[in-house]
Amino acid sequence: MHRFFIDNSSIVDGAAALSAEESRHALKVLRLEDGDPVEALDGAGGARLGTLKVRGENAFIELGEALSSTEAPVSFTLYMGIPKGEKLELIAQKLTELGAARLIPVRMERCIAKIAPDEAERKLQRPRRISREAQKQSGRQSEMEICEPVDFKLLPEMIKRHQKTFLLWENARGRRLWDERQAYEDLTDIACIVGAEGGITEAEAGALSEAGAVPVTLGPRILRAETAAIACAAEVMTLWGDI
Repeated sequence: MHRFFIDNSSIVDGAAALSAEESRHALKVLRLEDGDPVEALDGAGGARLGTLKVRGENAFIELGEALSSTEAPVSFTLYMGIPKGEKLELIAQKLTELGAARLIPVRMERCIAKIAPDEAERKLQRPRRISREAQKQSGRQSEMEICEPVDFKLLPEMIKRHQKTFLLWENARGRRLWDERQAYEDLTDIACIVGAEGGITEAEAGALSEAGAVPVTLGPRILRAETAAIACAAEVMTLWGDI
């Protein structure tokens, strides 16, 4: 079933007007017709069944019953060393599908890609749009937050907000997320840190460990940055979430 974003403030007499962009997508691209069943997502955790109503070039959703939540029982945050090219878009898409709460790009020492503060809004437009498309495709009811990049120096303090933070590091030995699941089975707020293509330096790993991050490994093979990001999200959702 096709899903569309609505603004709760647009609801009048049990119907929500679609934006011009969403109306065009429904009528011109998907070629939906008056009376077709759809779902309405408000972006804040609410979703309802509905019926599409067409009035010329405008579309509305006549709202029906609320749907059960599809959000994960664990709040997962990924701190990601800024990757090159389209990798951030891929990571945003897959983390949205997997149920992550937020993605925070981090300026690390070995990052090749750069996102200056004055260009963050522009460079994050496409990953955010891709994330919203993935939200509709996957049936998620809440948007995944994609934050503006932060400098590494802020990271040691930021990770203290979470119940537990895991540092995915190629030099970690012996401990995996599965081992941590045995010790911390009731976690509901988890963060993971993944470096960019160049990895995390010894100094960065030391600073994060001192701040409470637990170094873990994803196995004996060295994974690409984007693979590690998606793999750790999937593993956290398997061990603590709903996969």
